[in-house]
Formats: sequence, structure tokens, C-alpha cells
Amino acid sequence: MTVHRKLVVAVVAVTVIAAGCGSAKSSSAGTAAAGAKGTISVGLLVDATGPGASGNGSSELGVRAGQAWALKQGYKVNVDIGDTQTSPAGALAAAQRMVERDHVQVVLAISALTFAAAGYLTSHGVPVIGAAEDSTEWLTSKNMFSVIGLANSHLVPSSFGQLMKMEGGSNLASVGYSISPGSSEAAKSAAVSAEAAGLKAGYVDASLPFGSTNVEPVVLAMKSAAVDSFTAATDPNTAFAFITSLRQQGIDLKFALLDDGYGGDLLQAGPGAAQAAQDVYFELGAEPVEMHTSATEQFTGYLKQAGVTGDPTFAEYNGYESVLLLVQALQAAGKDPTDAALLTALSGIHHFSAGGLYGSQTLDLSNRTGHGSGILNCVFITKFAGSTFHLVPHADPICGSIIPNRSVNASS
Repeated sequence: MTVHRKLVVAVVAVTVIAAGCGSAKSSSAGTAAAGAKGTISVGLLVDATGPGASGNGSSELGVRAGQAWALKQGYKVNVDIGDTQTSPAGALAAAQRMVERDHVQVVLAISALTFAAAGYLTSHGVPVIGAAEDSTEWLTSKNMFSVIGLANSHLVPSSFGQLMKMEGGSNLASVGYSISPGSSEAAKSAAVSAEAAGLKAGYVDASLPFGSTNVEPVVLAMKSAAVDSFTAATDPNTAFAFITSLRQQGIDLKFALLDDGYGGDLLQAGPGAAQAAQDVYFELGAEPVEMHTSATEQFTGYLKQAGVTGDPTFAEYNGYESVLLLVQALQAAGKDPTDAALLTALSGIHHFSAGGLYGSQTLDLSNRTGHGSGILNCVFITKFAGSTFHLVPHADPICGSIIPNRSVNASS
């Protein structure tokens, strides 16, 4: 599948309504008759503007795809958009508005700043479904349920080091953002995993400014450290800026892995992104569409209904999967459930497969012990070459284990 993403007129009817504070809007899909089993109002907490939009802004399209799927199951999901503006204050304000003014019953959180609103949402008993990409509040707040699993970012999985070694890397540079604990700890974790595999981590910087593309000073330090491998727990704009600068400095990258930037995210990173991404590896927690399974075909079909053609983004996966988890909880909770009934239903889900996108793995929502990365420490890897993403032998998925007696320091 070529890297091409284009918005078209959606088959699903979507109504956008201006709403008071900030850039709020709401969307609904389908007809009341289609929601015969129930209608629910949810809020989407998302980095729609600001630096975080590069990685998470497209999640609304994944949610729309999920809305179309939900209608087929008999549920009408009305969505109110809460833009964090990529700031902690914005995240809290958006959550408060959606709960107190718009009276949403559930919040879908796909943001690098969810941690800023987590205390408020937990204190109000609001069910939260989304992606645990920011910090460890998903582990401790029992009203929060992550479709990418509850990653304990202090733990170190072996899978990164295994992959780097398998693909010929020997000396790693790893970077992350200071503002996001999940990002900074992932950068440190990759370095420890590489070292545990007998490789070198010559440069680690877990304190980048959020969304930074001014990377040349850091790249010069990487060059001095003689790195030949790179990974970034950052948004695509930052990651591709590094890849481009590393190559401009004449660094021959044997291995480069990004945990964001797959699919349509390449286009968001600018016209030179496809060139910069040549021979770069990309990580996903679910089956990439290049596998052409029944689950990926269903996903791309509903994305088309939402107005997307071409490769999906990581955020679109997260948005779609979040709605699928919501519907599974609604099916268990019964018609017109209370918040408490929804929380009980979510906690009782022991086998969530994201419509089959997790392959042979399933997610147990009641397991809050955490893991290293992916679903049960399994991740799917693609490699970009030419204009297409390619599956990587022995890495779709690649599964590891938690490395004993290795951990990373907590980030503040």
C-alpha cells in the first residue's frame, strides 16, 4: 500500500457544531434508528492543535471510523471534541468543560497531556478509555483503561534490543521529551534494552522540548558518539527532523526505529518526510494494514467511511480501538448504564482483541501490573522503502519479555 492519505466527503454523516470555550466541536454519526441498543455521549480529549497535533491530531478520524462500526452494532456514539492545545492547562480545561458543561459520560483520551486531566477525571469517577502514551496514571487510576495496554515505562522489555541486534545496529542514540514522562522513560528504556542485548547506547537525551525540530546541536553530539542506530519516543515532526539531520551529517544509520510516524503520519511531517523515512522501521501495537488480515481490512473499510483513504496513522488506530472497547463495555453493561456500571463492565473485560487487530493476543483490562511495551510485550514492525511500508521477517509481531533486574528512573 502506498503512503497516501486524503480526506474525502465522508459517507458517515458528521455534524460539526461550534461550542463556546476554545475550539470545541462535536460529531455524531448515523440515525437514531441505527442506535437501537443505545446512544452515548463521549468526549475526545486530543492534541488537536499545537505541537502534539503532529502525532495525535488525526485520532478524530479513527474515532469516526469507530462510530461507523458502532452503528453496525446498534450503538450511536456522539462525540464532543476537547482540544488540549498541547498544554497541561489546556488538557485540564478541556476535560472540565466536557464533563461539567457538555455532560459527556465517557472520555476518550488520546493525548500526550492526559496526565494533566487524570486527577480531575478520576475524582469525578469518569470512565476514561484511550492510549496510555503519557504517564503512569493509567496504571493507578482504576477509571482509566488503555487500548495499547498498561505500559509500566519503568520496566525494560527485551524486544527493542532484540530487534536492533537482528537488524544490524550496534551503537544507539535515543531521545524523548521532558514534558511527557512516558516519552522520556521510553527513551531511557530503549537504551537499557540495547545494552542488555550486548549493544552500546552511546547517546541518550530524554529532555527534549516538546515538539522540537531544532535538532542540529543534538545530532552533532550523536555524531561525536559515533552512533549508527537511532530511536525516538517523540511525535513524527521531531523524529523526522532527527533522521534528516543525521543523514545530512553523513551518519550511516544501520537501524532507526520510530514508535510514531507510521502510515499517514509521514505526510503530516512535510514533503521531505518520505525521503527521510527511507529504510526506517516503525512500531505498532496492532497489525499493520500491510498484513491484509480480516481485521485490518475491516479497519480500513471503516476508515474510508470516515473520509480517509490510504495508510492509517497511529492515532487513527487508537481512536478506532477506543470506540471498539467502549462498545464492548456497553454490551456488557446493558442499556443506559450508569458510570459505575460502565466502570464495572470495563474492569470485567479480560479478552479485548481490538476487532482482531492484536492478532493472536488479547488484552486483559483488569491486569494493572503493567508491562514493557505492546500487548503482552509484542509489537508489530514495518520498514519503509520507496513509497511503501514492508513487513519485517520475524517481527510481525516480535515478542520479548521484561528484562530482570533492569529498570529506568522515574521522570518528573
